[in-house]
Amino acid sequence: MKNLKSKMGRAGDIPLLICVFALTLFGCVMIYSASSYVGRVEYGDEFFFVKKQLIGVAFGTLAFAAVQFVPPEKLIKLKYPAVAVAAVTLILVFVPGIGVTNYGATRWIGFGSFTIQPSELAKYAFVIFAAAHFSKYADKVKTFTGILPVLIVGFLFCALIIAEPNMSITMCVGLLMLAMIFLSGTNLKTFALILTPFVLAIPVLIALEPYRLQRLSAFLDPWASPKDEGYQLIQSLYALGNGGLFGVGLFNSTQKYRFLPFAESDFIMSVMGEELGFVGITVFFLVCIFIIWRGFRIARSAPTKFTFLLSAGITLVYGIQVVINALVVSGTIPPTGLPLPLISSGNTSLVITLASMGVLYGISRAH
Repeated sequence: MKNLKSKMGRAGDIPLLICVFALTLFGCVMIYSASSYVGRVEYGDEFFFVKKQLIGVAFGTLAFAAVQFVPPEKLIKLKYPAVAVAAVTLILVFVPGIGVTNYGATRWIGFGSFTIQPSELAKYAFVIFAAAHFSKYADKVKTFTGILPVLIVGFLFCALIIAEPNMSITMCVGLLMLAMIFLSGTNLKTFALILTPFVLAIPVLIALEPYRLQRLSAFLDPWASPKDEGYQLIQSLYALGNGGLFGVGLFNSTQKYRFLPFAESDFIMSVMGEELGFVGITVFFLVCIFIIWRGFRIARSAPTKFTFLLSAGITLVYGIQVVINALVVSGTIPPTGLPLPLISSGNTSLVITLASMGVLYGISRAH
């Protein structure tokens, strides 16, 4: 009884907990700053986007609190149900009357005023499946056939997500798939066999859609089309440049006055850079790196291969999204829509990210 009480009362990784919720609250502040003008003009309420985000914070906090008490090994039973739910919801995106289209992409399913983005769920469903498979068949990971089920699920998700179209989440799932395979302990020959077609597929996917070629062209020379494809990147660079070393001050961004599209969501980091400057962005990145370090630290201490891969996978999802978002807003890679986890406006991403962090925190409590 004493041992059981001690186990259930274990605090877990408190620094991770503090940083996750500090960034979540910081995200609400930045969303208000980035969206107050648009909210007031379009919806008559400068707190419109913040109120929506606070709903996500509430549900995400409840999810975090609930899942941390679920024994991590029980998640193995979700191996197939998670994949099934993710695949079905991804397919529902294409069903007329259920799929919701915005800005030329159908990435959401809606029921009345309630919408969710299935691709956010698919990332973590893949992590659970890959972790469960590789932990069960640890002796087969050095062979292609041993990895094949994970490849099938990964490519299925990628195919459904790219069809929406959503190149950014497809890249996330693809990179996540490669990372999970590498962490499984496969040999370099098998990994190279898988990596080669993945790398070759990137230019093919870009060439298949004219808008991707236009974005690539805008990335290479955004000033060639300053009012069209290059507009968003130019405005993002203006915001970052205007911020300088210490920024123009919180709530003082000028780019948020409808100069920078999606200032409260995909390009919120640009507003952060303008208002908080290089120093502020550096502090933000340090917190992100700290969360990633704590995640891998939890993975390293995990008692089983499943919890190791699950912890690492959750951490990778967060890290990959932060890196890709930062590369996009700074013009390092072609523009693509991807939320900054825990910061960008969007309840699906926020709730699922907080739930995943709850799983990670729960693993830290269990050992």
